[in-house]
Amino acid sequence: MKLDQPRLSFYSVLVRSEGSSVSAFLLISGCILFVKMAKKEEYGVEAIRVLKWLEPVKQRPGMYTLTDNPLHIIQEVIDNSSDEVLAGYGKRISVEVAADGSVTVEDDGRGIPTGMHPEEHAPVLEIVFTRLHAGGKFAKADGSGPYTFAGGLHGVGVSVTNALSKHLVVTVWRDGQEATMGFRDGFVSEPLEIKKSSRPKSRTGTRVTVWPDPKYFDSPVIPEPALVRLLRSKAVLLPGCEVDYVNKITGTEAHWKYSGGLKEYLLSEIKGESLIEPFEASGFADEDSESFSPGEGASWVVVWTAEGPLTRESYVNLIPTPQGGTHEAGLKDGLFQAVRAFMDAHGLQPKGVKILAEDVFSRVNFVLSTKSLDPQFQGQTKEKLTSRDAVKLVGGFVRPQFEFWLNDHADEGKKLVEHIISQAQARQRQAAKYERRRASTVAVLPGKLTDCESSDITRNELFIVEGDSAGGSAKQGRDKEFQAVLPLRGKILNTWEVEGGELFRSDTIHDIALAIGVDPHHRDGDPDLKGLRYGKICILSDADVDGSHIQVLLLTLFFKHFPKLIELGHVYVAMPPLFRVDAPKKGRKPDRKIYCLDERELSRTLESLKKEGFTEEQLSISRFKGLGEMKAEQLAETTLAPDTRKLIPVAFGSISKADTRTVMQTLMGERRVMGRRLWMEAYGDRAELDV
Repeated sequence: MKLDQPRLSFYSVLVRSEGSSVSAFLLISGCILFVKMAKKEEYGVEAIRVLKWLEPVKQRPGMYTLTDNPLHIIQEVIDNSSDEVLAGYGKRISVEVAADGSVTVEDDGRGIPTGMHPEEHAPVLEIVFTRLHAGGKFAKADGSGPYTFAGGLHGVGVSVTNALSKHLVVTVWRDGQEATMGFRDGFVSEPLEIKKSSRPKSRTGTRVTVWPDPKYFDSPVIPEPALVRLLRSKAVLLPGCEVDYVNKITGTEAHWKYSGGLKEYLLSEIKGESLIEPFEASGFADEDSESFSPGEGASWVVVWTAEGPLTRESYVNLIPTPQGGTHEAGLKDGLFQAVRAFMDAHGLQPKGVKILAEDVFSRVNFVLSTKSLDPQFQGQTKEKLTSRDAVKLVGGFVRPQFEFWLNDHADEGKKLVEHIISQAQARQRQAAKYERRRASTVAVLPGKLTDCESSDITRNELFIVEGDSAGGSAKQGRDKEFQAVLPLRGKILNTWEVEGGELFRSDTIHDIALAIGVDPHHRDGDPDLKGLRYGKICILSDADVDGSHIQVLLLTLFFKHFPKLIELGHVYVAMPPLFRVDAPKKGRKPDRKIYCLDERELSRTLESLKKEGFTEEQLSISRFKGLGEMKAEQLAETTLAPDTRKLIPVAFGSISKADTRTVMQTLMGERRVMGRRLWMEAYGDRAELDV
């Protein structure tokens, strides 16, 4: 499982101050563009604004949630109810979509505290729904606190829900009382009202009704299939929990309560016939664990099918991770290592066939539920787990249990091995189609290219690296079997207005074309791709302004002169970290090296570590000035290794190619200064200023 990030999208702009000018990086249909222009006006102290309360969410909702539709802000409320059940204080969750479009989520948990906060001198309900980074889920390093394992860790979720809602009403039943508070546009509109509850004192819980504000979303309609799938998964992952759903608009009613757990759920979802019996197991750290806190671990069920669509779902503390992450990488590695050990023990390894992890994992259906004390996600939407220790956590439990299962079910294991061998043979036959004689290939490849050993373009990766120094680290840290490195010196030519015949006047562009094995071609042409040598062409540059400029120029080259490679999904941008945080051992947590892509991620990391009890003096922060400063093992772990890297696929977006070319002509053309100025005036409000 590659940890690939979402595709680059249209009109996402980063602006950085640079002396008396401004540098802008525009992501246009998968291309980052670089612009410089003079300052429009003086930049003084009065220009600095401090966004308070929920203003940051309203100004930049995309930083805090998904803006396609309101599903994610409703999920934040559902996740809070799920956390109560996970903590052992609830057994029921109900969701109702009313005719007016409002959504009500109710649980029978402990109920949010309703008293006055001793430090903030405001009702706790008000703080929870109107303050960012406020909540009861800042678990300590030893796992103590009201929530040991929870999906919400930063105290952001329901405050974002409130910020992006026209109206929100919360009712809490707790301590024999009923407390109600209302909000409009993120502000308190109905002050806290507490009265004696008509319910028995033992019947506690929380009810939240949300009216999402359509102006913050592309569509105001919550997709019912996605909502149903989310609710159904909660029932699966919370044994004994009853989940009810009613939609007054569509007339849908549903009730879920699973006794068969993950296995029952997965078997009901897969379409093809299973090759072997399902493998269901779990593993969790105990008090004797040296690397993980008690209770950390995972539950999983795995089923192999020969054909049909695959069902693959993963969760962290009940939070769905549709983009996967390091816990899925751990599952993949654990299964692979167990299969390889079983084959070695039984002498099942055929001659001339090399089994790869992809062969084992290619037809796997699975549901994976991971528990982690302090999970690190990619962004507030939590769609992908990035905690590097999750690979070891999950893989360390999966491998021994699956190895034992295979030996205990030897006939099933041998049947699985036969299937895996056939997958490997099919992969090798496919690779043979692209086999090129080494004698002829070496003679024409650029001298700076350090090639890989494999000829299988479905696996091969080329990293175009900024600088000889970084290239040296990349060469040492790569997997030489399938990863190649081509170092560049300095910035390449802006090729937007360069015709194909003149491209090769640049030695750098000539080397890139030779290494790739594809000639430059017109956007409407039909290029010969039989010589393509790499399935992934990855741009790897420094995580600074100059590095972004190099990305711009390379992506301009591919967009203008190698468009077919973008269209077919062969071009990627690698994301090296800008910072590293060293945290010493604390409790059962070992020494940690946490890498952060940018200052925003660094800020979140530091805040999380402080909540664990670390002081600033205990933490060491390093800033990488460039790739050349990174050791080979650091570059491998953060940027090269498929299981732990962050790689962005480049693709054409929803904007038409003609419109994209028009904008690129404006931004990259040599005589378009006025056009660039007008464009910046029109779209500058979408920029994020990094001073």
